[in-house]
Amino acid sequence: MKAIRRFTVRTVLPEQLQPLHELALNLRWSWHPETRELFRSVDPEVWAAVGEDPVRLLGEVPATRLAALAGDRRFLRRLGDLHDDLRDYLAGPRWYQSAPPLGDGTGPLPEAIAYFSPEYGIAAALPQYSGGLGILAGDHLKAASDLGVPIIGVGLFYRHGYFRQSLDRDGWQQERYPLLDPDELAVSLLRENDGTPCRIDLALPAGRTLGAQIWKAQVGRVPLLLLDSDIEANTPADRDVTDRLYGGGSEHRLLQEMLLGVGGVRAVRTYCRLTGHRPPEVFHTNEGHAGFLGVERIRELVAPAEQGGQGLDFAAALEAVRAGTVFTTHTPVAAGIDRFDRDLVARHFSGDAALPGVPADRVLALGAESWHGGDPKLFNMAAMGLRLAQRANGVSTLHGEVSRSMFNGLWPGFDAAEVPITSITNGVHAPTWIDPAVVRLGAALLGNETAEAAITTGEEKRWTGLEGIGDEEIWELRRALRAQLAEEARRRVHASWRQRGAGEAELGWVSSVLDPDVLTIGFARRVPSYKRLTLMLRDKARLRALLLHPERPVQIVVAGKAHPADDGGKRLIQQLVAFADDPAVRHRIVFLPDYDMAMAKHLYPGCDVWLNNPLRPLEACGTSGMKAALNGCLNLSILDGWWDEWYDGRNGWAIPTADGSGPERLDPDSPEAERRDDLEAAALYDLIEHQVAGRFYDRGADGLPHAWIAMVRHTLVTLGPKVLAGRMVREYVERLYAPAATAQRELAAPEPGGAGHAGARELAQWKARVGASWPAVRVEHVEADAPGDAQELGSALELRVQVSLGALEPADVEVQVVAGRVDEADGISDAAVLALKPSGGPDLTGRHRYEGSLELSRTGPFGYTVRVLPAHRLLASPAELGLVALPAESAGMDAGLLR
Repeated sequence: MKAIRRFTVRTVLPEQLQPLHELALNLRWSWHPETRELFRSVDPEVWAAVGEDPVRLLGEVPATRLAALAGDRRFLRRLGDLHDDLRDYLAGPRWYQSAPPLGDGTGPLPEAIAYFSPEYGIAAALPQYSGGLGILAGDHLKAASDLGVPIIGVGLFYRHGYFRQSLDRDGWQQERYPLLDPDELAVSLLRENDGTPCRIDLALPAGRTLGAQIWKAQVGRVPLLLLDSDIEANTPADRDVTDRLYGGGSEHRLLQEMLLGVGGVRAVRTYCRLTGHRPPEVFHTNEGHAGFLGVERIRELVAPAEQGGQGLDFAAALEAVRAGTVFTTHTPVAAGIDRFDRDLVARHFSGDAALPGVPADRVLALGAESWHGGDPKLFNMAAMGLRLAQRANGVSTLHGEVSRSMFNGLWPGFDAAEVPITSITNGVHAPTWIDPAVVRLGAALLGNETAEAAITTGEEKRWTGLEGIGDEEIWELRRALRAQLAEEARRRVHASWRQRGAGEAELGWVSSVLDPDVLTIGFARRVPSYKRLTLMLRDKARLRALLLHPERPVQIVVAGKAHPADDGGKRLIQQLVAFADDPAVRHRIVFLPDYDMAMAKHLYPGCDVWLNNPLRPLEACGTSGMKAALNGCLNLSILDGWWDEWYDGRNGWAIPTADGSGPERLDPDSPEAERRDDLEAAALYDLIEHQVAGRFYDRGADGLPHAWIAMVRHTLVTLGPKVLAGRMVREYVERLYAPAATAQRELAAPEPGGAGHAGARELAQWKARVGASWPAVRVEHVEADAPGDAQELGSALELRVQVSLGALEPADVEVQVVAGRVDEADGISDAAVLALKPSGGPDLTGRHRYEGSLELSRTGPFGYTVRVLPAHRLLASPAELGLVALPAESAGMDAGLLR
C-alpha cells in the first residue's frame, strides 16, 4: 500500500542541544570538519546510515541518546564553542569588509550581488546539481561566504533533484528519481511577516498563473533562494515545472528558465523586503539559463513611479540593466546553448502573459540569431545573456578565446580578439575538496590559521612552507588515501553488483578490487561524447597489458553519468562496464555508479593521477582535475580548459593533441575523427607506460619514488593557490562586480534636481543617434609619409586620415590606426591600437582630418589599417555597439596610400 502524503516527524531537541539545530541548518557544516565531527559524535552509526546529513541525523537519533548528550558536559562545551564559532563566522568582518580600494578609480564595492544559476552543488545532502556547472556554482557561493562577499544565490528547488544512477545486469544505465522531502533537508520556507509562505507569480498564456514558493538554504553567510512550483494553487502540469533538473520538453525548459530568471528577481526583491538585506547592485547570470532576469529588471524600470518603477523607456531601461549585469558562458559549442522556437517564446511574452511595458518583439530581438549563419526561427539564450550584460566572461583563458570566436557574429566588423568577452578561470572550494589529512599535513608546517587562510582567500602565489614536507610523510599520506579509496570502491562495487542481480556467493572477488600499493588513475565526469570516456578502450589489448603489467601495474577508477536522454552516452558507459566486468581485469579497473559529491570526496584524494581526455577545445574549464591537484594528485590531460594555461611540465603530463584541419576532427563519425582518436589514445598509452608508471615505480634505496614525490610537492606548492575558488571570486569582485556596480551607479544617478537614471537615458539616446547616423560614417582617405625610402625599426609613419561623420560629431567617435604583423593575406595579428587626434574643424566638404605618428616597433612584414569606432564615456568596450567603419577594400597593401 502506498502513502498519498509524506512528511517528516522531527525529534524535539532538549533545550541544551538547541544549537545543534542552528548548526544543521547552516550548510557551512559541509566544509567545516570540526562541525562534521561533532555531528558524527552524536551517533556514529546513525551518522553513517543517513549519509552524513545532520538534518536527517537529528530526525533519527534515539531520544535516549539525545538525553544523554544533554547531560554530557564535554559534548556541551564542544557544542557551545562551535556555535560561538559559527556566529563569529557569520557576523565578523572578512576579506570583503577590509578589502583595500581598487586602484583603477572604481568606486566602493557592491553592496550586494545576486548570483543566478540553474543548479547548485553545495553538499550531497542537498542534491540540486547534475555536474560541473552546479558544483562550480556551489563553490562560488561557499568561497563568497568565506570571503564575506554579499551574494544572494538564486536557483530552483527540484523535488526529484537529478537522477540516481545504477546499472542493470548488462551494464546499461538505469535512472531513478527519489522524491526529496524539504523537511529532511537544510532548507526553510521563506514566509511573510504574518507567517504565510511567500509566493511568486508569473502570468502564462491563456490566463494561467504559475506560482512558486521560496525555500532558503543558508550557505555560511550566503542565502540561497530556491523557487518551487510544487504548490496546490498550480495545475498538476505547472506543479511539475520544477520537478527535476534538465528534464521535460522545450516548453517545460522554457518555463523553468522563466521562473528562474523572472521569478528569481521577484524572489530577491521579496527576500530583501522581508530581511532588510541591501538590494543587489550587480546581477550575475551563470550561463544563459537565467537570462530572463534582465527582461524582468527592464520591466521594473519601465514601470511608472506609482508602481515603484522609474518610468524609463525600454532603451534606457536596457542600458541601466546592462550596466549592472555580468554574464558567464560555460560552453564552447553551440550545441550546449539553450535555444527555443521563437514562436514559443513570443507566446509566453505576449497577450495576457506579457510583461507590462516590455513588448514581445523587443524580447525576441534580445535572443535573435541575427548573425550570418544564425537560425531566424530560434531564440538563443546565450545571445540574450550577452546582449543584456555589459560584461561577460569565459571560464578559462582558452575558453575565453573560444568564446570570442564563437560569439564573434554579435560584433560584426571586429576581429575575434576584440570581442568584449574576457575570462576568469574557474576555481574550486578547497575546504570542501581537500581531504582533512592533507590539511593536517600542511597545518603541521604552517600552523592552523595560516593554513586556513591559504586555502580560503587564494591571495598567495605559492604555498611557501610546504616545500619542507618530507618525502616519507608525503608518501605515507598518499598510500593512506589510496587505501581509503580502495575500501570505498569495494563497498560501492559490491553494492552495484548486488543491484545488478549478483548473489553474495558470486562476489568474493570484490575484496581484492584495487590495491593500495598500485598506481591509481581516476576518471570521473559527465558522459557526453566529447569527454571521450572510452578513449582508453581504443586498444583494449594494450590497456589490459598496462593493467596487468607484472612490475608496473596500473589500476583505474571510473565514474560518471550520462544524461537520461543520451543513449549514445549510455552506450559508452556500457562499453566501459563490459570491459571492467572481465574477470581477468576487474580487480584493476572499476566503474562506480551514481557519481556524486559524496563519492568525489573519496575519489579525488585517493587517485595518484587524474585523467582527462576531452576533444580540444571543447572542455571549457574542467574543475575535477583542480580538486584532485589540491590533494597531491597529478594531472594527465589534454591541453584544454584550465590545464592549457597552468600545465608547467612538473605538475603532471600533457597528452598530445592530434590537431586536424577544420570541423571534421570534431565530427565523431568522420575518418579524421577516427584517426585523431587512434593517435591520441596511442599517445595516452605511451605516456602511462613509459613516463607515468615509470616514475611512480622508480624507487630509491629507501623504497620511495623521490622524483614522483617531488612532482606531488611541486603541485601542492605552485598549483594549489591557483585553483582556489577564493582566487576566482576575488577576481570576479575586482574585475567584474566592482566595475559593474560603478557603471550601474553612474547610469542610475539623477540629474541635479531631475529624474533618476539620467546616465541611462543619455546613453540610450546617444546609441540611438549613433546607430541611425552610422551608415554615413566612412574612412575617405589615408596618407602616410615615411622619413625615407625604407621603413626602419624605430622610425615612424606620419598618418593623415580624412573621415566623413555624417550627422555625428568628433566627440562621438574615435579614429584609430591598428597596426601589427601581417600574413600573406594581409591579415593583421598581434595588433597594437593608436588613437589619432582631430586636426582642426571639418573642411568644405564636411570631412574631418585626424593625424598621428605610428612608430615602427617591429621588424618583418608589417601593416596597418584605420577605423572609426563609436566613443562614449559610459561604454564598457569600444566594440560594445558592434559598429565600426573601415576603409574600402583595395586589391592589397601599397606604399601607404589608401584611396
